[in-house]
Amino acid sequence: MSRDVTVAGGVYHERCLQPEWDHIFGSAGRAAFSIAQLASGRVQLRGYANSRLSDRIAVEAELADVQLDLLGTEQAVTFDYVHTLSIPLISPPPALLKRLPDIKVENSIVIRYGMIESDVVVSANIAVYDPQSAFDAQPFRRNGSSAARLGVVLNRLEMRSITGTDNPRDGANWLFHNDGAEVVVLKMGALGALVLTPDHQQQIPLYESDSVWKLGSGDVFSSTFAGLWAIEGRDPVEAADLASRATAWYCNSRTLPPPTPDGLMSARATPIKPGSGRIYLAAPFFDLGQRWLVEEARLALIDAGADVFSPVHEIGPGKADVVAPADLIGLDGCDVIFAILNGMDPGTVFEVGYARKKGIPIVALAENEKEEDLKMFVGSGTIVAQDFVTAIYKAIWSLPK
Repeated sequence: MSRDVTVAGGVYHERCLQPEWDHIFGSAGRAAFSIAQLASGRVQLRGYANSRLSDRIAVEAELADVQLDLLGTEQAVTFDYVHTLSIPLISPPPALLKRLPDIKVENSIVIRYGMIESDVVVSANIAVYDPQSAFDAQPFRRNGSSAARLGVVLNRLEMRSITGTDNPRDGANWLFHNDGAEVVVLKMGALGALVLTPDHQQQIPLYESDSVWKLGSGDVFSSTFAGLWAIEGRDPVEAADLASRATAWYCNSRTLPPPTPDGLMSARATPIKPGSGRIYLAAPFFDLGQRWLVEEARLALIDAGADVFSPVHEIGPGKADVVAPADLIGLDGCDVIFAILNGMDPGTVFEVGYARKKGIPIVALAENEKEEDLKMFVGSGTIVAQDFVTAIYKAIWSLPK
């Protein structure tokens, strides 16, 4: 089987405020760098880029032995994130982007990603398709693409957009019957992934990492799966499990490519068992910045599947003899406390101490606090994270199983 591979899709400028990030990747760019070693350096990257983006990515592509075949355009697309779970600000706005001609790709193996300024029409022996669009995802063959063998990797929103349902088996059956898929891999966030074939399905765990860098983690998962299933011919369940391990490695390191399959299997990897329960959100909310962070934390925890007790939302402002007892009753009914220790707000510190006395697990976000000021928290078993997204995931992982 030929090991020549084309990765086609978006090549974009990515920036993040916290933690700081400024790179040229996009889904297709990240995927090409992820699988170059699996394809013995015979990976071609196709997409659109202006001269500035092309020049910046060219140096890394040469080092990774990725062959660039980027079509020229005057517009450069930038994704700006506040943190890696935030909704990005896209520049230029999608409504103002000029629609560019479709990219035609023909190769033995093609990994196709959805893109916002164009589309990719594929002719391949084996193709893996990641739609990369929550609201307007299209079936693989809708634009005239063809493949003798097709794997589809997508999330629940994309499955619903394409098939009309987010039920894993019903959606997969639609893709088998209507899009000619051979295997469907459903990405389910904190619940890991589900590999579905016409006669079987298998749960794939999410693996724990010391820190959590979400920007591009789904691209690493889908491209690693594609490399192992399409290039190496591995069983889809084995390929998806290794892809999950590679994703945990990327979340922890923020570097590419991931280790080889042997390296992934030999590294320490702890599967995450999904938990459930209520998280108490302890944080100050007395100015715009504090309230914004509370809103971000609450929404992120809810999106990850937790029930959240937020004092400002559940109790609101009021007199001390009313608010304090109500807050503590709420804390008593929670399974984990998520504490924002930025600035060491006295009320938040008190709630952490109360939770420690009650034996409730504590996860804290402390971005700029001195090590000495955190000594009692760390020494008494509090999990302390310095970045927002890692703290969110550690809180979710602390829920009772």
